[in-house]
Amino acid sequence: MNAEIIAVGTELLLGQISNTNGQYLSKQLTHHGVNVYKHTVVGDNLLRIRQAIQAAAKANDMVIITGGLGPTEDDVTRNALAEEYDLDLVYDERALQQVESFFQERNQQPSDANRRQALYVQGAQVFQNHTGLACGMVYKHENTMFILLPGPPRELKTMFEKEVDPFLAAQDDTYAFLLSRTLRFYGIGESALEARVHDLIVEQTNPTIAPLAGEDEVTLRLTVRDTDRKNAEKQLDNMEAEICKYCGEFLYGYDDDTLFSKVIEHIKINGWSLATAESLTGGQLGSSITDIAGASEVYQGGAITYSDESKQKQLNVDAATLQQHGSVSQACAREMAEGVRSRYQSDVGISLTGVAGPDDQEGHPPGTLFIGISYPHMNRVYERHLSGDRETIRRRAVKEACAWLLNEEKGD
Repeated sequence: MNAEIIAVGTELLLGQISNTNGQYLSKQLTHHGVNVYKHTVVGDNLLRIRQAIQAAAKANDMVIITGGLGPTEDDVTRNALAEEYDLDLVYDERALQQVESFFQERNQQPSDANRRQALYVQGAQVFQNHTGLACGMVYKHENTMFILLPGPPRELKTMFEKEVDPFLAAQDDTYAFLLSRTLRFYGIGESALEARVHDLIVEQTNPTIAPLAGEDEVTLRLTVRDTDRKNAEKQLDNMEAEICKYCGEFLYGYDDDTLFSKVIEHIKINGWSLATAESLTGGQLGSSITDIAGASEVYQGGAITYSDESKQKQLNVDAATLQQHGSVSQACAREMAEGVRSRYQSDVGISLTGVAGPDDQEGHPPGTLFIGISYPHMNRVYERHLSGDRETIRRRAVKEACAWLLNEEKGD
């Protein structure tokens, strides 16, 4: 089954908001065996919405339209569908009561514009809005199914999960299982990864393998179609095992995982706590870690020690170490990691020192990086040489630190 998603909203065309609904719906539809072939964005214009409906109906079995179901003059999505197929708009009693109750609870009377949110095209099945007022609907014309959903992401997601998802699941004879799994790799380039799994990519038709280059990392998206979910999952497991024979040492996570979320996960699993000490990255490592929900359970704190004086005062880095080896050195990284672990009484301390650029420092070129990792029983330091401008080096340094910490967790 082929589908097109039409997003209605002039604010989308003007770039005032992002079309996060399209991304969400594409992911959800794959679970029902629906192939999304096209995304269209159209402004709040009745004629243009009708034209988008006409074009989509000719090429797709399913058309999902988001937005344009609200109470304002430019919310004309339902009108466009009704006019296109010469249908009447009628009130859904449950949705109308929902609108009436909403305003009565606030000692207000709903206007006719407010009541419009309870209108649907005659002959459609209505989807209840559990977090808003505008009802959704599904209407089938000849061989094309139209699904209309509200534009606000919270309303759309709730309606999809509570109304649309069960509706699609009931269409067992029409929808096969289409499952995807994203494998996330760090420490290997896109071309190198593709070369290792080239034969698998070429030979596979089900599951398919799609390489995707990301920021500083590479992903492989595995997609399988099957009428049975367990069989589909087994095929994904088998293909992942084959891929890992060639590049498993670079695999760090799946789907929505990030290096930062995996660090938090591994620290939690071991029952440890973590502290960070940063020089060239200026707090980016600590910030990235605390962006992850649940980080407070394991992250003790961090120190930004940009100057030699702050390294001595906050982390007890020996003045002799700085004088003999400099701040950009293995010795300094080791003492920084030990110092921050001691200061915050954490199980693991990790440090970053190096040269972000654009100029050399202490005889080291931009991109020189030392990562210190301190445990109660041992300390390790890794030297890396990164490329790019100042911000790229700082961004990659933070990810390198996480990658090496994960390698420590693996016992590599």
